[in-house]
Amino acid sequence: MAFSHKQIAESIHGVFNILGVEKCESYLLFYGETALGNGFRAFLYFLGLAYCFIGLSAITARFFLSMENVVKHTRRVVEIDPSTNAEIVKYEKVWNYTIADITLLAFGTSFPQISLATIDAIRNIGSLDAGGLGPGTLVGSAAFDLFPIHAVCVVVPKAGELKKISDIGVWLVELFWSFWAYIWLYIILEVWTPNVITLSEALLTVLQFGLLLTHAYAQDKRWPYLSLPLTRTERPKDWVPAEATSCRYESKVCNEYSELHQVGEDEIKDIVDIFSIHSRNGTGTVYEEVPSTDDVAESSNRYKQNKINLENSHVLKLWKQQFADALMLESTESRKLNNVYLRLARISWQLLLVPWRFLFAFVPPYHIAHGWIAFICSLLFISGIAYVVTQLTDLISCVTGINSYVIAFTALAAGTSWPDLVASKIAAERQTTADSAIANITCSNSVNIYVGIGIPWLIDTAYNFVVYGEPLQIQNAEGLSFSLLVFFATSVGCIAVLVYRRVTLGAELGGPRLWAWVTCVYFMLLWIIFVVLSSLKVSGII
Repeated sequence: MAFSHKQIAESIHGVFNILGVEKCESYLLFYGETALGNGFRAFLYFLGLAYCFIGLSAITARFFLSMENVVKHTRRVVEIDPSTNAEIVKYEKVWNYTIADITLLAFGTSFPQISLATIDAIRNIGSLDAGGLGPGTLVGSAAFDLFPIHAVCVVVPKAGELKKISDIGVWLVELFWSFWAYIWLYIILEVWTPNVITLSEALLTVLQFGLLLTHAYAQDKRWPYLSLPLTRTERPKDWVPAEATSCRYESKVCNEYSELHQVGEDEIKDIVDIFSIHSRNGTGTVYEEVPSTDDVAESSNRYKQNKINLENSHVLKLWKQQFADALMLESTESRKLNNVYLRLARISWQLLLVPWRFLFAFVPPYHIAHGWIAFICSLLFISGIAYVVTQLTDLISCVTGINSYVIAFTALAAGTSWPDLVASKIAAERQTTADSAIANITCSNSVNIYVGIGIPWLIDTAYNFVVYGEPLQIQNAEGLSFSLLVFFATSVGCIAVLVYRRVTLGAELGGPRLWAWVTCVYFMLLWIIFVVLSSLKVSGII
């Protein structure tokens, strides 16, 4: 009861902060910010938070394209024909699709949450109490991943189009580890060592990510005793099939070779979401590598090598073109519009995005080094934006008095999960199956716990163990545990509907338009239930 009264008092204190009774002395850039009213400052900080989320969405486009190139990478394998003793040259994929979904896709799209939680832990080093932003954001992000992202993916396929999980065994393994992650979190918070986290618990949390990778790979390869005896339907050879990517050749830059080409704005609609700098209405161009087949002749390989050498000679041209495109405010298609107001609206939107476009132009073209350089640079930019987000969140909590867990469950969870939404939406649109779209959701939830919470807690518990000899205290562990229970209950309802769709429609995504939208609304209601109940609990109202 005392805890409840304390939380209610904090909520009332927040209302007085908004009314300007008490001034927050912290600031983002200039001390002069403290002279402004708390209400106006809260408005500005929320505006900055929204702008950061737009930036996260924009850099996710480059991240996803670079990841596609990483997954497409092949290696040359020479085999000897036993009958003719002739050499047979083949090109095999370097990445296993299951491991790529769990590591590159899920880890990469969860990087904003992981960065935020890690930054919060580093700032909190030396304190016996854990920070509240990291765990709250990651649990809230899990709910956003499971409900709104599933809701979007269900309606993304065209009317009547069905997309199902081809390898149901791998999905069940990923789903098991996703559910177990939150059961494990509840056990160490409420059962094993209530309200504290020890070094061994943090270490075990991180190590379970390795068990997830091993188990999923074993299921994919159908290892005996470690895999479920479930058949796998045929899946495409390419992670993103060539037929799913429509494009045209242009002669804007490097038209003397055809290995690289530009994708116009009419064709890019299936690549990114509406907030991206490369959206359908955007002005930027994206450079894509034409997918190659896995099994080609030696002569084709030499031809491909010549093209790669020519491609490398034009790296600077491509990079320079990225900066030119970043500063372009109006595209050719936009100039053809007769509606002046619509043209002005598009130009205004592009002008708003220019800072992000110019900043992200420093990311190298994603075809270089199989996409690895662009992939790493994208993650670095995501970390930088996550740091700004943590600062803004602290300031919002300071000027409004709103419980940090409430902000984490809502604004932070939705904003930092936007890359997950974009990646799953792209996968649902461009792939012929639902494997990566749904795997990204379930794997991201596992990554959020095993890595996103495990590593920050490991940092703090290791420091406290060495310096103080004490475990890490978890603030508001009761509210966090309650959120885990609500999440678990609502997630059962979500998975049950996916299973029902598989049994009745034969696929998890798509189907009749009405049924798809009904499912979408149902998933969104589950998310609202989670957010409302969790926020009321951590605020001490229930």
